[in-house]
Amino acid sequence: MSTADGAVPEHLDVVIVGAGLSGIGTACHLSTEHPQRSYAVLEAREDLGGTWSLFRYPGIRSDSDMHTLGFRFRPWPDSVALADGPSILQYVRDTAAEYGVDRHIRYGRRVTAAAWSSAEQRWDLTVSGAAGEEHLTCSFLLWCSGYYRYDQGYTPDFPAIEHFGGTVVHPQLWDPELDYADKKVVVIGSGATAVTLVPAMTQGEGRAAHVTQLQRTPSYVLAIGRTDPIAETLSRWLPARIADPIVRAKNIAQLTALYQISQRFPGFMKGVLRKQAVAQLPEGYEVDTHFNPPYNPWDQRMCMVPNGDLFKAIKRGDADIVTDRIDTFTEHGIRLASGQELEADIVITATGLNLQLFGGATLTVDDEPVRLPDTMAYKGMMLSGVPNLVFMIGYTNASWTLKVDLVAEYFCRLLRWMDAHGQAVATPERDPAVEERPLLDFEAGYVQRSIHELPRGGDRKPWTLAMNYAIDAVALRRGDLKEGMRFEPERATIPA
Repeated sequence: MSTADGAVPEHLDVVIVGAGLSGIGTACHLSTEHPQRSYAVLEAREDLGGTWSLFRYPGIRSDSDMHTLGFRFRPWPDSVALADGPSILQYVRDTAAEYGVDRHIRYGRRVTAAAWSSAEQRWDLTVSGAAGEEHLTCSFLLWCSGYYRYDQGYTPDFPAIEHFGGTVVHPQLWDPELDYADKKVVVIGSGATAVTLVPAMTQGEGRAAHVTQLQRTPSYVLAIGRTDPIAETLSRWLPARIADPIVRAKNIAQLTALYQISQRFPGFMKGVLRKQAVAQLPEGYEVDTHFNPPYNPWDQRMCMVPNGDLFKAIKRGDADIVTDRIDTFTEHGIRLASGQELEADIVITATGLNLQLFGGATLTVDDEPVRLPDTMAYKGMMLSGVPNLVFMIGYTNASWTLKVDLVAEYFCRLLRWMDAHGQAVATPERDPAVEERPLLDFEAGYVQRSIHELPRGGDRKPWTLAMNYAIDAVALRRGDLKEGMRFEPERATIPA
């Protein structure tokens, strides 16, 4: 293939799309285990870090503990469990620099189309940037850009929002110049972003006069320590190479146990969460109204709050929660279905994300468009009928990076096997006997709004998405690489 001006596009062994946690982690695995392979990381923005460089709202922090959100090959170097955004961003930057990955990142490069050619056994990528459009080719394409749109968050069609005389902002597009000091703020939402914003805006210089969290449906909220006491203790007595795996294993076990107990004994877990909330809130607080969701624990993601900061803000009187539906916006705030009106100078729509796999790029295989709902996800990381393409979807019930690390390890293992057996192409082949299932069995609004646009899952291995680290660790590190996969030897001559 040649470009319009007759030039042959640059060819790379691997192209990684996205320089967030997923892309940087995958690049580190690749550079360590396959140092002879050429690769580039294409990042649409002008900075690495993904979520952690994009989101700048007050209090931005992890909603998973950092000893599992951090990489297994480079453990989180602190006892802080729920870290702030700038610290996580620095960790990603330091990781990229330490492994030399930063030298392979090409910023301002958005992949708009990816076309596989079976004749040439490679991907042709159309990449847009400041200098215009360019083409690259690669043997393997790894899509590590996450699953939500970076240019816009989800905001419902609120009645008469244009009549509101104050400021409306979505956390994904936060204006760092926004002054909320001594202002009345309403945060619409009940997820991780909302429970982070509410206490953060009631603290420090320039804090808001009052913050109200307005939610249609409550979430389960669990207070955990900001720091990990076991990590602190072990770090004083043991070298990091021994302490870090112990802390990580302990936290993985805790996450798994919390999820399994929630799913198997939901009534018991509801009681535990309610008791904790009652103990931290003012006497007589309406816990069953504001912290009692109509679903079981972990049917949607549970919100973690460090040192119970949300509960403390409510107890101080700096914040409150209102559970109701919006009737309409008014000039001075929001009128609710109950008739109550919330006055506001600023309204923050922490109402979720818009899902978008592959950054909105078009995929084709031999000039045939790939329609995602017509494909089935192989091990939650490849698409049926689509050769040499791996994508990253992390866990919804645990730290994202746990799955990313496993997928990167699997990919490097797959490459070694293909090299040893003289194979150049790996294509998952869908078994017609496998019944379809939703890819993500998760009730969160952002998933349910877009589930029809995603690949399908299956009712049996290797077409299931386990959402269980222990199961995945065995399957992806030791499972049969040939299961459900068609391989082809190299037959094309690819220019260097």
